Amino acid sequence: MTTAAQVLAQFQAAGVETCFHDRHITPQIYAGLNGSNWSIKDYVARGGYQALRTILGKDGGEGLTQDQVIATVKESGLRGRGGAGFPTGLKWSFMPRQFPGQKYLVCNSDEGEPGTCKDRDILMYNPHIVIEGMIIAAYAMGISVGYNYIHGEIFQVYERFEAALEEARAAGYLGDGILGSSFSFQLHAHHGFGAYICGEETALLESLEGKKGQPRFKPPFPASFGLYGKPTTINNTETFAAVPWIIRNGGAAYLACGKPNNGGTKIFSVSGDVERPGNYEVPMGTPFSKLLELAGGVRTGRQLKAVIPGGSSSPVLPASIIMECTMDYDSIAKAGSMLGSGAVIVMDDSRCMVESLKRLSYFYMHESCGQCTPCREGTGWLWRLVDRIHRGEGRPADMDVLDSVASNIMGRTICALGDAAAMPVRAMIKHFRPEFEALIRNKTPQAAPSA
Repeated sequence: MTTAAQVLAQFQAAGVETCFHDRHITPQIYAGLNGSNWSIKDYVARGGYQALRTILGKDGGEGLTQDQVIATVKESGLRGRGGAGFPTGLKWSFMPRQFPGQKYLVCNSDEGEPGTCKDRDILMYNPHIVIEGMIIAAYAMGISVGYNYIHGEIFQVYERFEAALEEARAAGYLGDGILGSSFSFQLHAHHGFGAYICGEETALLESLEGKKGQPRFKPPFPASFGLYGKPTTINNTETFAAVPWIIRNGGAAYLACGKPNNGGTKIFSVSGDVERPGNYEVPMGTPFSKLLELAGGVRTGRQLKAVIPGGSSSPVLPASIIMECTMDYDSIAKAGSMLGSGAVIVMDDSRCMVESLKRLSYFYMHESCGQCTPCREGTGWLWRLVDRIHRGEGRPADMDVLDSVASNIMGRTICALGDAAAMPVRAMIKHFRPEFEALIRNKTPQAAPSA
């Protein structure tokens, strides 16, 4: 197992500027920690809850106002780590703090994007940093009740987070009159049921209310009409986990860890055809080549063919393009894809791109909630067309039909699942069309790629 010191040494050898801090604990970066180091005692020993004490004026200072906390988060350049990349401080400023009724804070831990496994590691190995981040966010927005919606297929993580909540309550960090102040915040864990669609924020809210997890029309947006019809702010697990470090060290220090408009560090879940798949926390703007090097490079004897840089819903990029990119929102977007959730799926030259697209298309057909006709019907069309090509029964016209179906899905659904199904199709056609056409022309059924 790779130790923290070994990872740091790899960074230094690769020439990557490091800005590690005790924010996230994952097996790759903090491998020296065992299962007992998640407790509140260990977290406090690492400086945990110091940021909360600072904003409440419990460390001898005057404390911070709500506006000061939000300004610090804005200065940090922190952007949503769940996929959209929306500026966190700006989102917090949308919350109507003078609203007379109940307001809610929600953590989206429904990590269902294929290839992504960072949030569960944060919750399992360092749950208190998410709790502290949520408390600080609640203070900044004047919110008294929060929920963490945890993916349904990681029940052990849910139990770990519940245990951490009990520790925080017992220590006075949660509940009424936190640390003897006038600020109160109640935080609860909610166990989801493994539906991919519930990762969409409004479908998550519907599920949290006990209803079928289907996306809502927007507007109204959650900031004005969210959980139970009340103003609600929703952020990703990793986003909340960044907040305590930002408060302790300042927004400028966090921004300096990354690059302009892309502050801080990011955890990338690297999977696929690499020697050391896993979670790697690197500064935003790290060259893809350096991240690939940290993951051990492409598996022995193979060449890099393509990479899906931000989870299965982001467009694929061929090796020639991704090797020139840095891992940040702006660079990946300029290349024609999305940083998304940070799930980096590496494919070597043994991979059949038709087979890969077939698997992706089947996933989105299966996970469509069926609410919107273009998505419900279109995702089925995409899978059937790709499956036909893969079986060696494709027709020359199928390529244009595929592109047409994908075009008719995009922008015509309530949520982004339709776009998520269409974008991989259009990107595969754009970058690997000859591979599809060769299979149509040769009529040779393709077996599943070898492991």
